[in-house]
Amino acid sequence: MTALQVPTMADLLAQGKQPEVVFWVGCAGSFDDRAKRITKAFVRILNQANINFAVLGSEESCTGDPAKRAGNEFLFQMQAMMNIQVLDAYDVKKIVTACPHCFNTLKNEYPELGGNYEVIHHTEFLKNLLDDGRLTIQGGSFKGKRITFHDPCYLGRANNSYEAPRALIEKLDAELVEMKRSRANGLCCGAGGAQMFKEPEAGNQDINVARTEDALEVQPEIIAAGCPFCNTMLTDGIKAKEKEGSIQVLDIAELIAQAADL
Repeated sequence: MTALQVPTMADLLAQGKQPEVVFWVGCAGSFDDRAKRITKAFVRILNQANINFAVLGSEESCTGDPAKRAGNEFLFQMQAMMNIQVLDAYDVKKIVTACPHCFNTLKNEYPELGGNYEVIHHTEFLKNLLDDGRLTIQGGSFKGKRITFHDPCYLGRANNSYEAPRALIEKLDAELVEMKRSRANGLCCGAGGAQMFKEPEAGNQDINVARTEDALEVQPEIIAAGCPFCNTMLTDGIKAKEKEGSIQVLDIAELIAQAADL
């Protein structure tokens, strides 16, 4: 496997260059061991498609999404203003991210603080690469596999983006099977609203287990996700149901990278 090429904005600035797009990695994609595999898969695709991209590296800070959802607006604005200063200093125009939480915050909440950028979720970006012929895939190991897609709240309901991930699954020659609760009617995995970082309140059932049961009803071989938080919650749900031997939880980027033999 060839080494990943991941230039930073500082590197490119030193060379007098400007990237086509900035890849916003996010906290999960930077620090969570499982989510790092999603980050690497997406970078392999960017390298394969010869996308001129860069990351902020150590200059990237949390978007402030968890702070805002937990009710600390002051901390959110501090984090956002720091990021906007860095992005504007590099004259960033276009951002792609594999995290719907980062996507929603950068796209919809930074403009009121003066941060105006074209922000794209990685599923939409990958679909555009395939549509434009910059990336080609064969179904390969996913041909005929039963795959169900869990809609992340901040991609689906918050931003009305449902088609791109499904179009990508269909390009794998896989069988897309929909859960009863899907698209605008999808059930949250339980991690949004900063719930990712705390224990659940007392109740009859953890919500991620309830969502995993929705997926198991349609008997998939793979549960596809488009969010590192959803990935964690569904993976935990699969473990709780003792199905980790038979069902995989994979990000859309991982599916595409595997199909392209990257």
